[in-house]
Amino acid sequence: MAESVITLSDVAAAAGVSLSTASKALNGTDRISEATRQHVRVTADRLGFRHNALARSFARGRSQTIGVLTHRASNPFTRVVLATVATELGAKEQAILLYDARLGDRDITESILQLRARRIDGVIVIGAGTSFPSPSLTSRFEVPVIYAFTFTEDPSDVTITADDDEIGRLAVRHLLSKGRRRIAHLTAEPHDNAAQRRAAGAQEVLAEAGLEWATPVRFGRWREGFGAEAAAEVLAEAPDIDALFCGSDAIARGAERAVQASGRSVPDDVALIGVDNWETLMHDQRVTRHLTTIDVGLEEIGRQVAAHLLEPDPQPGIRYVAPQVITAETT
Repeated sequence: MAESVITLSDVAAAAGVSLSTASKALNGTDRISEATRQHVRVTADRLGFRHNALARSFARGRSQTIGVLTHRASNPFTRVVLATVATELGAKEQAILLYDARLGDRDITESILQLRARRIDGVIVIGAGTSFPSPSLTSRFEVPVIYAFTFTEDPSDVTITADDDEIGRLAVRHLLSKGRRRIAHLTAEPHDNAAQRRAAGAQEVLAEAGLEWATPVRFGRWREGFGAEAAAEVLAEAPDIDALFCGSDAIARGAERAVQASGRSVPDDVALIGVDNWETLMHDQRVTRHLTTIDVGLEEIGRQVAAHLLEPDPQPGIRYVAPQVITAETT
């Protein structure tokens, strides 16, 4: 048998107050005493009362629903941001409507039209990374729009994302702190925004230390195979290198294979650091942490996006989340 639903009238009767007073107490109206408000709330909790979300949204003129557009919800990076956003918004009694679409494709228009018809209070656009920009969709909505783990070409868009320059700086600072001075860098193609900025940040720290790359930066792909090939080339060209900064954990995995194949050991001969914190992202309990890496701050991006979207007037521009070194066996 289904449990009976506790209504606001039930709460009012049990608390010994009028229906109007019970409503004011539970909806935060400031025209009643704090003692009465607390008494009604305790009574409501004891009875197991839950607000009728639909009725409350009509009363407040808000749907308490946030639209979320993703480029690929199955992407491991996107999943972390999305899960954090959902948790943070849920704690604030906000629901989400998820539309998964290729942000640069025509089918995004249909998702936008459906969201606009749903009386949403705001929109979160979650990208799959900072390699390339997402289209600016702000002008296509009449509610606040905020971008997560991506960037757009419109500087007035409210964006919270990873700090690729600081990722590069942090990686090289860590290697320098371990006494490494002959450092090489393996990363993705030169027209990739994330690769460019990570390399630039790393170069900045090297210059401050009076150093240069041991060999020219190797640009390729965010792939393990590229990491193995590029590392083999670097080791042949500069046998005395003592560290590799790899633009992704996948590149670092391939690079480690090449280092070991050359007869060198990690980290005694060559230290390795990657980017992405992939071992944590995959949530595989069988995997022991091995690779030193940079966590780009996906969960913090999700937390900040949820918080800023609910602000009365989110400030335009890009906010960067601080990355973090996760030290493990390879350094």
